[in-house]
Amino acid sequence: MSLKYAVVFERGQTNWAAYVPDLPGCMTTGRTLDETTHNIREAIQGHLDTLRQFGEPIPEPSSITGEVEITTAA
Repeated sequence: MSLKYAVVFERGQTNWAAYVPDLPGCMTTGRTLDETTHNIREAIQGHLDTLRQFGEPIPEPSSITGEVEITTAA
């Protein structure tokens, strides 16, 4: 079974953070975007494994991400 969850990445002053809106509490950080991507993949897998272990349902992905471009006055 393959699931595709939306992940939000946020750049901080010295690192990156990521969280999964459909999996409350599933978040991580890393020094780089690549490291954070690796970490969130592991965090998602661990989160789902824990849900299975306790007999909890696996949430269906329902969030989507997108970008909205705007033009600001100079």
